[in-house]
Amino acid sequence: MTRGHGGVGVTGPIVVGVDGSPSALEAVSWAGAEAVLREAPLRIAYAALRWNADMPFIPQPPSWDENARAAALRMLRQAAGHARAGCSRLEVTTEILDGGAGDALVAAAREARLLVVGNRGRGGFAELLLGSVSRAVISRAPCPVAVVRRSDTGGRGDIVVGVTGGPDQEPVLEFAFREAGLRGVSLRALHAWRHPSRTIPWDERPLVYDVEEVGREEERLVAAALAGWRERFPDVRVTWRVVHEHPARALAAASAETDLVIIGAHTGPGGLPGLGATAHAVVHHARAPVVVVRR
Repeated sequence: MTRGHGGVGVTGPIVVGVDGSPSALEAVSWAGAEAVLREAPLRIAYAALRWNADMPFIPQPPSWDENARAAALRMLRQAAGHARAGCSRLEVTTEILDGGAGDALVAAAREARLLVVGNRGRGGFAELLLGSVSRAVISRAPCPVAVVRRSDTGGRGDIVVGVTGGPDQEPVLEFAFREAGLRGVSLRALHAWRHPSRTIPWDERPLVYDVEEVGREEERLVAAALAGWRERFPDVRVTWRVVHEHPARALAAASAETDLVIIGAHTGPGGLPGLGATAHAVVHHARAPVVVVRR
């Protein structure tokens, strides 16, 4: 089994957020299996704003209703049992966090190697919208974030990683190679490119491109991006594919034939956290769990 040499996602616990929803329990099971692979402790967290019934719009932590606390503890015990179902030796701790779920989980992830959430919470329009908590933690968490949904891929086992070929993608590739090495599965690198087009009147690029030639250049770009990582992780079997397609559409389609998709996300304008349109679309439409690694 290949292990990496430092970098993203190496130390600290795996943190998983729960809210009592079926999606959260799926996230707990996935996080527990991941913790076993990484020989890491699992921390299960439930976040709640504690309200005083006499002042419903002002958080009052000391006055949190004991019935609500008891229900939260029952939820956490259930989640811990769910996580241990696959491995009784798994080190599991549970915690009730103060504050809104997004803020609390982002804070809890400061020392984590991975933050795990379900793809949707207990709110309405569950099939239509990516959960607000999922969006918040993907955009702001200081560590990689896994968004887990029930996989309908048939347990193929492979991992797909979206490759841009850019110099800022090393954390994404390191996480992907490390994950494939831990699982003992093949890594499939997917690079999707769109036909260049003029965006400003004085753009001097030609209007007509040789698609095959551009495709060959993209192939060379991907091969160069993967070369060093293949040397560092020689036990990981790697294949790659270059397609003339929108990246989000290509990755979402690939998710139907894999057990995990790994993608990168850019920091927003001015260094502010954010989630790009491609990453958002992949997380929303993928048919397998997705790990988002910020570049």
